[in-house]
Amino acid sequence: MRRRAGIGGLQNAAAARDQYRLLGENVARLRTDLMKEQLSTFRSQLEDFARKHKNDIRKNPAFRSQFHEMCAKVGVDPLASNKGFWAELLGIGDFYYELGVQIVDICLATRPHNGGLINLEELCKVLSQRRKGSREAISEDDCLRAIGKLKVLGSGFEVITVGKRKLVRSVPTELKKDHNEILELSQAQGFVTVEEVERRLSWSTGRATDALETLLDEGLAMIDDGHRDGKRRYWFPCVSSISSFVAS
Repeated sequence: MRRRAGIGGLQNAAAARDQYRLLGENVARLRTDLMKEQLSTFRSQLEDFARKHKNDIRKNPAFRSQFHEMCAKVGVDPLASNKGFWAELLGIGDFYYELGVQIVDICLATRPHNGGLINLEELCKVLSQRRKGSREAISEDDCLRAIGKLKVLGSGFEVITVGKRKLVRSVPTELKKDHNEILELSQAQGFVTVEEVERRLSWSTGRATDALETLLDEGLAMIDDGHRDGKRRYWFPCVSSISSFVAS
C-alpha cells in the first residue's frame, strides 16, 4: 500500500516549487538586464555611426535605407519626432516632412488626371524632377517612409499593391477584388477593353462593364472611343506615365 505524503513532505514540495520559481525569475531578470545592456550598447554604437556617416545618410538613398534598417533592429525610430538627438544630428525628420508635403502636392495636382491613384515609381520620378536643385537624392524607400508618416496623421494616404506594382492612394476609395484584377490587367498596355476583360478574366459582359464603369465613375479611368474597331478603351493613368503632366 502506497503511503500518503505527510505535512512535512507537502511543505518540502512547496518550498522546492518556490525555489524553482525564484530561480526562473532570477534567470529571466538576468536575461532582460543583459538584453537591455546590449541594446544600450547597440544604440550608443548607432549614435557614433550616425555622427561619423551623417553626410552619407543625408545624401545617399541606399545608405540611408540601410541606416533605417539598422535603427529598426534596435528599436530606434529617427522619424518619431522633429525634435531630439536624431533630428538635431541628421535633420532627417525635416527631410521626410518636406518630402511628405511635396508628395501631397503632387497627389493633389494629379488627382483630376488619375482619380487619386498614382504609381509609386511615377510619383518618385516626378518628385525627383521637382527636387533637382536639392542636395539629397531620393529613393522609393524614402517615398514609402514619408507616406507612412502621412498615414499616421490620418491623412488618408496609403500604398497598395496591385499585381507587381505599388500604387499610392490619396482618396478613401475602396478598391474591390474585381477592380484590382482590372488594374493588374491594364498594366501591360495602360488600357483594357470590355472584350479583353471578358476573355482574359473569364467574366461575363455585365461583370466586366460594371467594374469598368465603377472605376470610371471614381475618376480612376478615362475612355477613348476613337478607334476603327469601335471598341472602347478604358485607360488608367495610374499605370501610365504622367511625368509631362506635372513636371511643371
